[in-house]
Amino acid sequence: MFSPFLLAATVVIALFMTMAESLCQSHYEYSTVTGYFLQDDPATDPADFDYTVSAFGLINQTYDTDAEFDPKHEKTQWERFARKLESLNAHAGRDTEFRLFYMGRHGEGFHNVAEQFYGTEAWDCYWSKLEGNDTVTWADAHLTETGKEQALLAHDTWAAQMKNHIPLPQIYYVSPLDRCLQTANLTFNGLPLPDNKAFKPVVKELLRETLGIHTCDRRSPTTHIITTYPSYTLEPNFAPTDPLWEPDLRESNSARTVRLRKLLDDIVASDGGKSTYVSLTAHSGAITSLLEVVGHRAFKLATGGVIPVLVRVVRKEGPGGGHGVVEPPEQAPECKEGVVGGAGMGMEVLRN
Repeated sequence: MFSPFLLAATVVIALFMTMAESLCQSHYEYSTVTGYFLQDDPATDPADFDYTVSAFGLINQTYDTDAEFDPKHEKTQWERFARKLESLNAHAGRDTEFRLFYMGRHGEGFHNVAEQFYGTEAWDCYWSKLEGNDTVTWADAHLTETGKEQALLAHDTWAAQMKNHIPLPQIYYVSPLDRCLQTANLTFNGLPLPDNKAFKPVVKELLRETLGIHTCDRRSPTTHIITTYPSYTLEPNFAPTDPLWEPDLRESNSARTVRLRKLLDDIVASDGGKSTYVSLTAHSGAITSLLEVVGHRAFKLATGGVIPVLVRVVRKEGPGGGHGVVEPPEQAPECKEGVVGGAGMGMEVLRN
């Protein structure tokens, strides 16, 4: 049955953005500042890039601030980068700021394994709509053991770079889906963080994977989140149950990008310029849309991957312009004959 819920939600989000921009008569424009990280270099291949052995991709280079800041060449690359970013903000106009977003994708979830096992075609048309199979549950998918290891690898990478004085996140945002909640916890808990940069994540409803149909992208009730992750803070007006997921319609990529732009606007506006370094723990689709919003080249992250993005944020007077056509949501594709296989033969070794 064709449900109008997700279509209505898409329209409401778009209208909310338009109304908010009209009321305040200002908007934000985003652009990626290139030349600081390997990931924004077209010569870097996402397929074989390893952030863990490249200082998250920070390019070894000199900056025009080095002569004054590090005349004896004693500072680390991260320390000199932080001074350069401080200088960019000090010399920016009143309505311009520069922020570094650390975007991390969750570790491998049970849904990732299931899609790989069944194939994307069968996953999209049939299996993704189920709660799981005979051996695995993937509704609001949790991390596999491999996914946990990937999150712990991110933890170790942060620990190693802290020795090189990497600028730490001043605020942490995380998707409400369990695989992201768990990834953030494994990544940042236990690091020797100072009190003023402690891991106290804020759960953001809009920092989600593509909405609809796939049960892996339907979040659990709020009671699960606050019971399992009691140190996490829910953003204001966080609903008791998932208000966005719809079983019959899948959000379009363009609508997802509208949603992620709204999220970024909210983060920038509510923060008031206090946080130059921001951590986002999210999903492949969400990060794809965020990169599109800030004008970064497409860069597909593997599960557990991290990408830092230096962003110029400019507040402009007047309502924002259009951002292209927003496509409506779609129903799940029809399964072709013979596409859907057995319940879970071959997945018996994987249980949750």
